Amino acid sequence: MPPSAGPPRPERGERLQRFLARAGFGSRRSCERLIVEGRVVVNGAVARVLGTTVDPARDTVRVDGRVVHAQRTVTLMLHKPAGTVTTLKDPEGRRLVTDLLPPGLPRLYPVGRLDFWTEGLLLLTNDGDLALRLSHPRYGVPKVYQVKVKGVPPREALDRLVAGVRSQGEPLRALRARMQRVLEKNAILEVTVTEGKHHHVRRLCEEIGHPALRILRVALGPLRLGHLPRGASRPLTDAEQQALRDLVAGRVARPPRPAGSGPATPARPPVAPGGSGREERRPRPARRG
Repeated sequence: MPPSAGPPRPERGERLQRFLARAGFGSRRSCERLIVEGRVVVNGAVARVLGTTVDPARDTVRVDGRVVHAQRTVTLMLHKPAGTVTTLKDPEGRRLVTDLLPPGLPRLYPVGRLDFWTEGLLLLTNDGDLALRLSHPRYGVPKVYQVKVKGVPPREALDRLVAGVRSQGEPLRALRARMQRVLEKNAILEVTVTEGKHHHVRRLCEEIGHPALRILRVALGPLRLGHLPRGASRPLTDAEQQALRDLVAGRVARPPRPAGSGPATPARPPVAPGGSGREERRPRPARRG
């Protein structure tokens, strides 16, 4: 059995758990479990100390006897179409979201799940720590859905979504819910949630008596779906990557404009309390007699 690694070496690389997360072994917490269980070996010594650092260019890291090579970090946005499965394999042989990605990419994992018939923004990444922070409810990342529902819910029904309902004995609630527009017999709602419970938005709508006819996720944290075609994917822009880094670091980030969304609308100047929002006119000087 390889000897145990001693105290952590001086910082000259990156934390071992982060290196393993980048290599596709899941979140940093799950990688920490691999270290504590003695399954990780660095340069022939078992690394049981969580503060261990590695230099990917110089050190040899093995997990369960297999050499680990750092992967380039890749995060893609996909416009998931209805009728696809958000998993890496399906016993029923249905089309997977990974079937829609271009070839030549490292192994990517979906960030959270969208159910079979739900469409819209889905991230796929090999950054396990990022995936955890975007999908776990304790981080409270908002997810915005555009929902076409049967009938036209009254204001009281939308208030119930925010106040909370019970579905199959489980409490469900929305962070925000508003009427987007009214159609001839149906309506389009905008519903924001911070959790990802099984069929969360669909069950919310059923409980207020207005079943969902179509669900489209249009935003995830600072990211916006924009005009990305159904079934297409794209890498994140520099601004979107920075917004995600700010989010993971706990900094408030201004939502970046999605790629191809056109010029930004200039912000209006702030209005003082009680003001009309119109520019004040300066009084004209009095005429001299």
